[in-house]
Amino acid sequence: MTKDELSAELARQAQRYKDVYGGEVITYAAQPDPERKPWRKKASLLDQAFQQELNKIEKARQST
Repeated sequence: MTKDELSAELARQAQRYKDVYGGEVITYAAQPDPERKPWRKKASLLDQAFQQELNKIEKARQST
């Protein structure tokens, strides 16, 4: 379906709604796409291993 066909179809549906229900048709502008989330660095294997070692040390400190 092309843009023109879609526009014509929406106009027909709006007119039909007005004729059948006697109501108003309010058209709104399209909502903008949401902003992209800020980029985050994915943790590498070394980063994960470092974090695990920190957790181990912290648990050892808490248990003593």
